[in-house]
Amino acid sequence: MYLISACLCGVNCKYNGANNYNEICDKLFSSGKAILVCPEQLGGLPTPRIPSEIINYSKENSQKDITIINKNGDNVSKEFIKGAQEVLNIAKKLNIKKAILKEGSPSCGVNYIYDGNFSGTKIPGMGITAKILKEASIEVISEKDLGGNINGYI
Repeated sequence: MYLISACLCGVNCKYNGANNYNEICDKLFSSGKAILVCPEQLGGLPTPRIPSEIINYSKENSQKDITIINKNGDNVSKEFIKGAQEVLNIAKKLNIKKAILKEGSPSCGVNYIYDGNFSGTKIPGMGITAKILKEASIEVISEKDLGGNINGYI
């Protein structure tokens, strides 16, 4: 069983109210091999919402050290951390060992996130949900890591 970022299966939960549809993720979900989550919504943020970025990213940061602000300068760390914890709770209850998350997101980024300056610049890093799941020994990959072949996942 996989945990998948809901936006990857066509759920309009992305910050701008759209989605990031991915055919392989949708096939996994449709085949009953995945459940969908949106950490931002689970943390209490609305959709659509003001874009947010991690402003002090460091690999060594624990969740309490991470600061996430939205483009208006509001600190939304509490909501992002709450959402990440809720996703982890779901994963534990369902004994999920693998997650496919949306690359680049301050929640779900696996290999990169945005640099915290709202400039569109990407840096190596992990979003808060990806980090919390990985620390709990859940394998985390991004939709970019899937390639084009579903056979290795079903």
